[in-house]
Amino acid sequence: MIYRLGVDVGGTNTDAVIIDQKFNLVGSVKIPTTEDVSTGIFQAIHTVLEKSQVDKEKIKYAMLGTTQCTNAIVERKKLCKVGVIRIGSPATHSIEPMIDWPEDLVKAVSEHYQIVKGGYEFDGREIAPIDEEEIRGAVRKMEGKVEAIAISCVFSHIRSEHERIAARIVNEELGDIPISLSHEVASMGLLERENATILNSSLMKVAKVVTDGFRNGLLREGINNAEVYLCQNDGTLMSVDYTKKFPILTVACGPTNSIRGASFLSKIKNAIVLDIGGTTTDIGVIVNSFPRESSQATDVGGARTNFRMPDILAIGLGGGTIIREDNGKIKVGPDSVGYKLTEKSLVFGGDTLTATDIAVRLDMAEIGDSSKVDHIDKVFAQEVMDKMMQMIEEGIDKMKLSSEPAPVVLVGGGGIIVRDGLEAVSEIIRPDSFPVANAIGSAISQVSGTFEKLFSLDSISRDEALTQSKEEAIKIAIKAGADPNCIDIVDVEDIPLAYHPGNAISIKVKAVGNLSV
Repeated sequence: MIYRLGVDVGGTNTDAVIIDQKFNLVGSVKIPTTEDVSTGIFQAIHTVLEKSQVDKEKIKYAMLGTTQCTNAIVERKKLCKVGVIRIGSPATHSIEPMIDWPEDLVKAVSEHYQIVKGGYEFDGREIAPIDEEEIRGAVRKMEGKVEAIAISCVFSHIRSEHERIAARIVNEELGDIPISLSHEVASMGLLERENATILNSSLMKVAKVVTDGFRNGLLREGINNAEVYLCQNDGTLMSVDYTKKFPILTVACGPTNSIRGASFLSKIKNAIVLDIGGTTTDIGVIVNSFPRESSQATDVGGARTNFRMPDILAIGLGGGTIIREDNGKIKVGPDSVGYKLTEKSLVFGGDTLTATDIAVRLDMAEIGDSSKVDHIDKVFAQEVMDKMMQMIEEGIDKMKLSSEPAPVVLVGGGGIIVRDGLEAVSEIIRPDSFPVANAIGSAISQVSGTFEKLFSLDSISRDEALTQSKEEAIKIAIKAGADPNCIDIVDVEDIPLAYHPGNAISIKVKAVGNLSV
């Protein structure tokens, strides 16, 4: 028997699970997230091992879903100083790199950029020849001032040669410095793709600390034989080396893990998912067992990006949400006691009225000491509950694609605050082990590769373009750690682009495979 260890770090709790090779849950724990995050991870690993008593030598895989990259961007901390090289002069001088970023994010990440000659038209023709000496000069100006490099080029997702030439020159001038190439990070849209690439480079140090810390934590607990993976935000895994190269793909992996876990636990492939934590409720959609991806540009820490992200609606409601009454009006959140729920909530002897206290008062949950909320007027508690459910119903309505009632899978430790009988919901499913669905989602994950490119059908047939895209997606999945013998194409999108000349078509392919043994 071999086992998988899954860990997921949330804003309130860090969850850990162990499942066997038949995907049976062997052990699970929920530990309050610590301020330094790593301590909570180590505690969760230690506790779940102690609780399950499995043979550590038989833990074959260890998976981590973490918020640390997201937090680094939001908090503007621990980010690399990035040198930005944009290949697109003179056409792109009118809009400088990071022009729409918040000032504090620019200062935290980069004030060093150079725009050099080169780039492509949409059909692959050069806008201008690349000038290698110009790039060398641009790189030398950044020497000693930056810790990573981000390279973007006009229409580099059509042709990537100019970005690769620039990367070679950077390595020749600066040595083994981390480099992000925009055609590998995101898709169409120069500014959005460039923003995602810069953020990816800014996270290189954080990624190394996270991956090394997780590995060291496993070794400290005697887990010596496990293959280590991190969760990415499409519901699949990536290897440590892939994570260090593309740390931006871990952003928003927490809600994604919960969606994958919800599908696995409920055995439902298409549904709405309510993931209720201590601070927020994340509402997502399962489509064929994977999260529905957002079709819109996504704001990450104030920067507009276009890399792959799950379609998630977050509302300020969770188990630790603070409840107030002001001049007879009930106010629900959006602030929360977060990971201090067991200190601050009334049922745990604290002095703050939370959503958990309301659920206990209405006999919806047995947590803490219920006598500590007996003084709360039941009519008031019911009014609070009505307001909370209204928030959830409105959120579900925004995420649905039709007016028909839809099934809802409820997961997350804060799920106790949801009552039955939500409007426009056909049924509420509370699967076993729903409080640790996020960690289960990380433990059961497969490995994926996504390839997206714009093709001109004047120079290649549609079938040839599809075949080429599928082959590239499979290659990316293998690089990320998938077994070459167990890869399937799970999603293909081909969209004709009428506004482009040359009979253009955008193709996006996703390949998913089992972990390579």
